[in-house]
Amino acid sequence: MTILNVVRTQPPTGRLVGCVALVLAVFGVQVAVSSGGARRWSAGKKTAALILLAAFTFAPLVLFGTNWGAMVGPLAASLLLILPARYGWPGYGLLIAFTAVYNVLAGAPTDLVLYFTLSTILTGLVIYGLTRLTDLVHQVHAAREELARMAVTQERLRFARDLHDLLGYSLSAVTLKGELVQRLIDTRPDKAREQTADLLQVARQALADVRLVSRGYRDMSLSEEAESAESVLAAADVRAEVDVACGRLHPVVDTVLATALREGVTNILRHSRVRFCTITAESDGETARLLLTNDRPHEQKDLLSVRTGGSGLDNLRTRFAAIGGGVQAGLGVDGRYRLEVWAPVRPHSNDGESRGFDSAGSERTAVA
Repeated sequence: MTILNVVRTQPPTGRLVGCVALVLAVFGVQVAVSSGGARRWSAGKKTAALILLAAFTFAPLVLFGTNWGAMVGPLAASLLLILPARYGWPGYGLLIAFTAVYNVLAGAPTDLVLYFTLSTILTGLVIYGLTRLTDLVHQVHAAREELARMAVTQERLRFARDLHDLLGYSLSAVTLKGELVQRLIDTRPDKAREQTADLLQVARQALADVRLVSRGYRDMSLSEEAESAESVLAAADVRAEVDVACGRLHPVVDTVLATALREGVTNILRHSRVRFCTITAESDGETARLLLTNDRPHEQKDLLSVRTGGSGLDNLRTRFAAIGGGVQAGLGVDGRYRLEVWAPVRPHSNDGESRGFDSAGSERTAVA
């Protein structure tokens, strides 16, 4: 429109070429200011761009007068894009006021003054709005990619956590029962056959666990894990007193308590020379608690892992923190090793909802 206004005055060829060059220069600088990288420019580079754009905007007024009056819009948009809002918007308003005052003083008719003023307002807002929209689209795409990366990372962590919690116990039991069968096979073949059957059962369960880990974490029962733990500890010549009296629990709470029991028994089998341990679980109506103790403190290297938090304890803390519970592990005042976990009877997170259970703990049909 500016070039057409100048053409209407029938200028010399050189003057018209200069007008076209100046228009291209104004919008060339504006394109650079509107580019995505401009928001990362240094303060000096931003200042230089504004000064250059201001020169290309105001200097041609001397040559073209009111015909150049609609070219203030790009500079107004650049003020909004480069300067902080507390300076950009007042600067934008001053340019609009300048456009109106200049054209009035230059003797432009009222309709032309209104045209130039509205053109400056709209050009500045359109350029600013389209640039910000482009920035927001790029930010949305970047956020989507980051969310995808986070989802992959979370799934890897879940997979590693579930493998550790589900298979550590099973593989320890397989190793233990295999060693027991090897010792009994010559002297007590009947007992060896009995232990072999148990070993096969544990191995089948481990295989099932591997398949379930790939689909998602499976539900576990504290009472069933307590029975299994008692059998495995007996095979390891560990006398266990088991007292699990929690009643029916929410599936999420039941699962995390069973996971804690597995972790505790696995640590007994792997890290301690234990001869006696106790496993107790109870619920007071608001909180369910599980306590494992054994009669022999861990060795010095195991104490270090307790203080710094091995992957098993870290996994437990993550699981219990997610539902509003907690984990405490270490040596008691009596020198016995204690692993105590607790969880609210009604988990605080909506994990149970997402896995197909209502607040009462009964299974329901999930709707995708």
